[in-house]
Amino acid sequence: MSIHTTATNPRVLLPPSSSVRSVFWRFPTFTLCSPANAPGSMLEYKHSPSSSPLVSTELRQYPTFLDARSEQGLSPSLITFCFRIWFNQLLLCLPSDMANWNNYLLCGIRKEMETGTLPEYVAQLMEELYLNYRNAVFQSGNPHAEHIVISNMSVALDRILLDVKKPFEFSPYHEAIREPFNYYTFVQNYIRPLINFRKSYVGNISLFHEMEERLKQGENVILISNHQTEADPVIISLLLENTCTHISETTIYVAGDRVVTDPLCKPFSMGRNLLCVYSKKHMNDVPELAEMKRRANTRSLKEMALLLRGGSKLIWIAASGGRDRPDPITNEWFPAPFDASAVDNMRRLVEHAGVPGHIYPLALLCHDIMPPPPQVEKEIGERRLISFQGAGLSVAPKTNFNEITASCEDPDKAKEVYAQALYDSVFRQYRVLKTAIHELQGLDASTPSVSLTQPWQLPK
Repeated sequence: MSIHTTATNPRVLLPPSSSVRSVFWRFPTFTLCSPANAPGSMLEYKHSPSSSPLVSTELRQYPTFLDARSEQGLSPSLITFCFRIWFNQLLLCLPSDMANWNNYLLCGIRKEMETGTLPEYVAQLMEELYLNYRNAVFQSGNPHAEHIVISNMSVALDRILLDVKKPFEFSPYHEAIREPFNYYTFVQNYIRPLINFRKSYVGNISLFHEMEERLKQGENVILISNHQTEADPVIISLLLENTCTHISETTIYVAGDRVVTDPLCKPFSMGRNLLCVYSKKHMNDVPELAEMKRRANTRSLKEMALLLRGGSKLIWIAASGGRDRPDPITNEWFPAPFDASAVDNMRRLVEHAGVPGHIYPLALLCHDIMPPPPQVEKEIGERRLISFQGAGLSVAPKTNFNEITASCEDPDKAKEVYAQALYDSVFRQYRVLKTAIHELQGLDASTPSVSLTQPWQLPK
């Protein structure tokens, strides 16, 4: 089976087209009739010697459809939804049948809401997510856009529905779930079509290679970063997946409670390595829960300390405590100021781990892909605006606390000076990325301190 890639989205995995468009790939109840070339699926297929034709080993692991020889455990509405899609797809084996998928998926969401499986607000958010994702992927001009949307959104909606029915509880340290369903691959495939790789750049790729070498030697690496979207961890992973596989797959992200409680966000979070904390910005949203949140943060810090003592850990943290937001007057985007206490806590954890550790300032520009609400919201369930855009990632050389704060006699002043030095580095890198992406300077935006490349491009 040949695999095709697109210029705007490298590593989009698409089997050859076929006139038979079956949902058996998504609902393994019916894998008996699975075609060999279901178009638009973005998962990697593996041949199983015990079954023919090819069947996606990823999708046969759906917890929702385990023991699928019977209907036990499935809601009547879900059975109806699956069967309706299956039956109509058998009848509509013409290229034009893909247009009917919009109605199938939207009707499925509404049916689950009507039967009480989905709360109304979740159903509305799912419908909006589908429509916004579809529009964003079509912006890319990818000739396979329709197949990509149907394939990815079928899986996404199924995962969201499954979690609403059987909510997943995150532990203080959560490792990406790769089986029986591979959430890591699912998230990679979902976000990849939203990145315009032609207008995306990585700064100082050699430093990422340096980090990987340090990790292989048992040392720890901390990335002090700005934060722009819920998809930041995946975007970082995708920009590095061709050249820095270890960083792409093993980075641990310090995550706020919203990404592990929002029903639309949870399935995507399940595919990342996370240290779960409660953000200071939301600590007192519900006063009676503040003490519980503080205790939970203490447990997460202990987990982090244990991880660092083991060595070879790469941890990313948003030093501002939340996502960047545009200036309300100028609408300009820049990294939000860093919290000096958060930076200092990370530094002390690294120093007391008992193994060498290094802190690098990381800049990320990707807000157009999935911008946050203009203001911090207390309620869970924000709207997801989505767009096909370029993204940028850059890292600067590791920092040395003692060198930066040598002239500071006051410990509190030293904390502020160190955090500001990290922020200034991120800010400078961000300006270079902004010039490259938004001012359309591309690789010419490189400076002596930030060398831009597109590591996914093959050498000419």
